[in-house]
Amino acid sequence: MKRIFLFIATNIAVLVVISIILSILGVSANPNDTVGLLVFSAVVGFTGSIISLLTSKWVAKRSVGAHVIEQPRNETEAWLLNTVQNQARQWNLKMPEVAVYDSPEPNAFATGPSRNNSLVAVSTGLLRNMNRDEVEAVLAHEMAHVGNGDMVTLTLIQGVVNTFVVFLARIVSGMVARNSDGEVSHGIYFMVSMVLQIVFGFLASFIVMWFSRQREYRADAGAAKLVGAPKMIAALQRLKGGESQLPREMAAMGIASEASKDSLLSTHPSLDNRIARLQQMG
Repeated sequence: MKRIFLFIATNIAVLVVISIILSILGVSANPNDTVGLLVFSAVVGFTGSIISLLTSKWVAKRSVGAHVIEQPRNETEAWLLNTVQNQARQWNLKMPEVAVYDSPEPNAFATGPSRNNSLVAVSTGLLRNMNRDEVEAVLAHEMAHVGNGDMVTLTLIQGVVNTFVVFLARIVSGMVARNSDGEVSHGIYFMVSMVLQIVFGFLASFIVMWFSRQREYRADAGAAKLVGAPKMIAALQRLKGGESQLPREMAAMGIASEASKDSLLSTHPSLDNRIARLQQMG
């Protein structure tokens, strides 16, 4: 729950900071000018999401200290490269960067600005605690994220949600701050809009989290089609009892989930629900 709170708080903080900067620069919108306000809201809403997407690989590698495999140092790294290459070929994708990062927890993640410019990383704990079939399934899960374009789609959804958060917050603020003469008190307008962005941003996060959970189901299904449901089920079973130790800004990317049950603020479905969904595939 702490990670989810920090994830939401960070996103809301970005919205507020960008709004303040644009206002200082004079790039603001009159609440009576719906078109201008919508343009302003889109700039605020998409800026943080797009910057986050474009820098995602750079940030991810430095956040966990990932070592990108260029020349395999051992047989395990050679196997990792070969496995990801084969899976990328099945998805008709350009070979992603493959990295290993030092962490005792079994985990992996995929990120990148596009389907053909991506990164797949696995932890040393994953390699130590899972057999080759299970690691292959985890890699297939991450490649399904890449193949489905989940990183770009999540960015677009976050941008659209942010846009409407800013837009609605300012529309409502214009109504609240308007006096009997029809004039808007700019001080009240600014304060109310900031508060409403926080409130609406929190409520809108339910939409983003719902999509995040659905993409995990889709990635599990994609992995099952690639390597078989039994391997994916075995990999998820192995993850039980673990807790994601990824940095808070990357927790939503990892395959490991600390949720024991689904909730409106969960980035991942529970492992039991994910396993049950795979078992229904037959």
